[in-house]
Amino acid sequence: MIPEKVKSILKSHKSEISEDHQNWKAILRKQHYELVGTPGNEHSAVQICRWTKKSLRGEGVCYKQKFYGIKSHKCCQMTPAVSWCDNKCLHCWRAIEHTLGNKLDEKKVDNPKKIIEESIKAQRKLLQGFKKDPKSEKKQLSKADQKLWKEAQNPDQFAISLSGEPTIYPKIGELIKELRDQNKTSFLVSNGLHPEVLKNIEKKDQLPTQLYISVNSSNEKAYVKFHRSCQKNAWQKLNQSLNLFPKLNKKTRTIFRINLIKDLNMSGENIREFSHLIKNSKPKFIELKGFMSVGFARQRLGYDRMPYHEDILDFAKQLERELKKLDLKYKILDEHYFSRAVVLGENKKDLKIRKV
Repeated sequence: MIPEKVKSILKSHKSEISEDHQNWKAILRKQHYELVGTPGNEHSAVQICRWTKKSLRGEGVCYKQKFYGIKSHKCCQMTPAVSWCDNKCLHCWRAIEHTLGNKLDEKKVDNPKKIIEESIKAQRKLLQGFKKDPKSEKKQLSKADQKLWKEAQNPDQFAISLSGEPTIYPKIGELIKELRDQNKTSFLVSNGLHPEVLKNIEKKDQLPTQLYISVNSSNEKAYVKFHRSCQKNAWQKLNQSLNLFPKLNKKTRTIFRINLIKDLNMSGENIREFSHLIKNSKPKFIELKGFMSVGFARQRLGYDRMPYHEDILDFAKQLERELKKLDLKYKILDEHYFSRAVVLGENKKDLKIRKV
């Protein structure tokens, strides 16, 4: 059940798509995104993750390093479709009123090599403030480990998420393959509304190191209200993508990801429904992540919708029990307190990725 307060938020944000998109680049730059690609026609972007910054300063690492073994300071957080998405999700940090649709023209998009090259350049530019000049006599405020800063200049992990829906980029498979050819790992986060793309990249052996599908609603009715998709059969498409997991498991690591929000998707009924979706899809791992009230999400959902880590852990324990009732062997494998994240799977030794 969706509380009345949240229903009013949903109603007030029913139509957020504006015909005036001229300010979208300025908004992104204000949020410290670096747009990359052909000038005037940029559709890709990079933003430095706060955990990359923390890692450089010796203040901890992200849950992805703790769970999967990637290096936070060598991770490039980027997207090839920064303002293009099928959904207008309530919890999204984007300025979703500036969504530019859910299609990119294949003839006009940048090629994968260009995107990767310019993303790395953008990463270096955004990290300039962490560099110390050994010849300078002035007091330097940077607390960054300079050895790690130097390593960060050449990221070997690409988190293809950040903003928008990456599978809208028509050359997503080629982008992933190019990263693999450059000996870089890739984590692709998708809303699952383009199962035909997943089928195609599987067929062409272009799957990422790790494939996430975000499943933030446990039933169709809640999905429609929560995600506000432009696709009429979005719930069906999501399930089509999830049903590909058993086959994809042979070639990549699949993750059923839930962003947990208080009073929206954390009830006992939600847990039971999620457990059945998991039984049908058989993901390699289940990742639970607490909603963070950042960016434009603050205007739709307040800080009181953010669950504590203890709430995430309690949800994980309840989900574990429900899955056991279905004869599934998923169990809590690890947790990251500061990210409010928990991962479940069958065997902890399978968590760490192998370099491609």
